[in-house]
Amino acid sequence: MNTKAIVLLLAGAILLAAGGILAAGPQDAPKPPAKGAAKAAAAPQPAAPAKPIEPPPFSYSSGGRRDPFKDLLGGQEVKEKRVITGFGDLLLEEIRIMGIVTAKNGRVAIIALPEGFPVQVREGDKFADGFILSIGDGQVVLRKTRERGVPLQKPRDIVKEITPEERQDE
Repeated sequence: MNTKAIVLLLAGAILLAAGGILAAGPQDAPKPPAKGAAKAAAAPQPAAPAKPIEPPPFSYSSGGRRDPFKDLLGGQEVKEKRVITGFGDLLLEEIRIMGIVTAKNGRVAIIALPEGFPVQVREGDKFADGFILSIGDGQVVLRKTRERGVPLQKPRDIVKEITPEERQDE
């Protein structure tokens, strides 16, 4: 560093120090009390009731951003669109029993796929989250072994009865 830079730095430091002293100002000397003030100072004064300090009212400006607590879907439910290629993609809750047929080799249940197409199923047929445990008169017992792809510790039985056909008014 050259000498000019050092002199400028020292001059700046001196000015800053002098400015701080001037800003502080001279110390105020205590003033002697007036004649009647001695009596007033000796008498106890009643304390003024303390007012609770109220915070200023809160206001929030979003600045064009969305409210983070507002429902993004507006209360609407969103259903996943899944492609069902076989029983392995079908959930037990989606099964609707249309009928039961008794044949020589056992009973067969006729279920409706979500699109409405009928399909024949037998005891032991597997689905995405379980299988058919038994087919009885007017009902099918399904055993749920998975919930959202995770195996259940204790399987749950679901009984579905034949869904009556809806009347179509002509």
